[in-house]
Amino acid sequence: MAGKLYPDAAAALEGVLRDDLLIASGGFGLCGIPERLLTAIRDSGVKGLTFASNNAGIDNEGIGMLLRTQQVKKMISSYVGENKEFERQFLSGELEVEFCPQGTLAERMRAGGAGIPGFYTKTGVGTQVAEGKEHKDFVNRDGVSETFILEHGIFADLAIVKAWKADETGNLVFRKTARNFNLPAATCGKVCVVEVEEIVPTGSLDPDCIHLPGVYVQRMIVGAPYDKKIEFTTTREREAA
Repeated sequence: MAGKLYPDAAAALEGVLRDDLLIASGGFGLCGIPERLLTAIRDSGVKGLTFASNNAGIDNEGIGMLLRTQQVKKMISSYVGENKEFERQFLSGELEVEFCPQGTLAERMRAGGAGIPGFYTKTGVGTQVAEGKEHKDFVNRDGVSETFILEHGIFADLAIVKAWKADETGNLVFRKTARNFNLPAATCGKVCVVEVEEIVPTGSLDPDCIHLPGVYVQRMIVGAPYDKKIEFTTTREREAA
């Protein structure tokens, strides 16, 4: 535990951060994002960053914090529709964007974590996603030839993720929907830094409930307590009794 547990996010990222990193970041919207680590990256002042993440958060939350301070030069993302600053930087040419279908992005991270440099997929064939990519025909199970495109695995310099529980060796359990992109992102970084809500003694986690083995985790912090952030709050007036 002493080798993996750090007192705070800044300490856990010490010696890892530098300009022009490729960072794989877990989370979906504001669900399961490594917010303590993202705040520490912002406060460090590093710039020229490339993020592989499902989305860029919202204005001033998640990766949106780093967009606001213009520390991000490129996003490899699937869904970016809730961030006005992202939109402004993209349309003005300040931010480079590589749009990637959601399942393809998850598989690119998983492939990188498994040491697989590339794979073929039908997703995106015939669209802008396929432009400039290698095309190859394969015969499917029905004996029909179909066209696929080559997608490359993501090999990140750093992976930052959020988990629900960890034991002292770094075995992780994600909570429900928050598992999302955290699991594949964790595997594809040279260094994986995790923030968790709780650390429990080694041996107290049911092995069948462990989502990510501790071999993938190099550094951990306890980030709790967290405030539950909501992207959109929709209310209605209470009906009269």
